Amino acid sequence: MRSLLLNSIVAVCPPGQGIGKAGSLPWPPLRNEFKHFQRLTMTPTHEEKNRPLKERINIVLSKELTEPPKGAHYLSKSLDEALSLLETSELKDCVDLIWIIGGSSLYKEVMDKPVQQRLFLTRILQEFECDTFLPEIDLNSYKLLPEFPGIPSEIQEENGIQYKFEVYEKSL
Repeated sequence: MRSLLLNSIVAVCPPGQGIGKAGSLPWPPLRNEFKHFQRLTMTPTHEEKNRPLKERINIVLSKELTEPPKGAHYLSKSLDEALSLLETSELKDCVDLIWIIGGSSLYKEVMDKPVQQRLFLTRILQEFECDTFLPEIDLNSYKLLPEFPGIPSEIQEENGIQYKFEVYEKSL
């Protein structure tokens, strides 16, 4: 199996690295943050739990669905099954970058995997009520990069909400 870099992308807020509330983002829409997400994930493939995204090859992970949702290309029952799918002749030559997009249990599974990976994190600097959380980032495994090409390092602000972009890397 070839070695693909896994990229996860997520926005979190305090307390406890909250990522969601009742199936949605807990903070109001942040247009520029969403543009950042789109720019980063506009790559050949990513894996996403619920909604297929345009102009990407979508592999939806679900234990309940029996066929890919509208707009998705593939359905896998597990992360390992999805990664194996990327080795098929159909996808092997057209996929060179993978984006993992939630939820909490998928992030945990990916973060625990002994593979090279990056975590692109938007840290919302305001508290919002959440019921879904990103697992704790193991700072013995993940290193916060001081800078990353194309990612602004200064604090951003939209609609009175401040946030900053962080990139963590896990090497083998």
